[in-house]
Amino acid sequence: MDYFVLKWIHIVSSTLLFGTGLGTVFYKCMADYYGNVEHQAQTLKAVVWADMLFTAPAVVVQLVTGLWMAHLAGYHLFEGWLLWVLCLFVVVGCCWLPVLWLQVKMRDLAMMAAANNTPLSSDYYRYRKIWLALGVPAFIAVMVIFWLMVFKPI
Repeated sequence: MDYFVLKWIHIVSSTLLFGTGLGTVFYKCMADYYGNVEHQAQTLKAVVWADMLFTAPAVVVQLVTGLWMAHLAGYHLFEGWLLWVLCLFVVVGCCWLPVLWLQVKMRDLAMMAAANNTPLSSDYYRYRKIWLALGVPAFIAVMVIFWLMVFKPI
């Protein structure tokens, strides 16, 4: 496949990945802010779907196209900037996989609370804190990955 076609696919998938991530965080945080349990349940349902339909495939596309482009461009996997990108990609993945699990748990708790017309449990709020604690370093790591891919400093 042509390098520039791969690059286009890589850029489109990174846009989808980053945009979906920001969008789902925004809508989940807004639903939590307003505190309507039914709304929180429905929002989390959509967030989980968005991660399955958009984020997960984009992660795979990012890895495949990124490695393929690096190969075509003659980079070695252990070159400075590329090694940092791969390490940060692993860091993001280590944050993102538990986030997926937490979103499913929060969705289930919110749906149960909405169905029973009860407030959200303390587990929901505990999971939300962990979700945020994992999301912040993942977001920072993605921003650093973008910077490394554009500037290739080392």
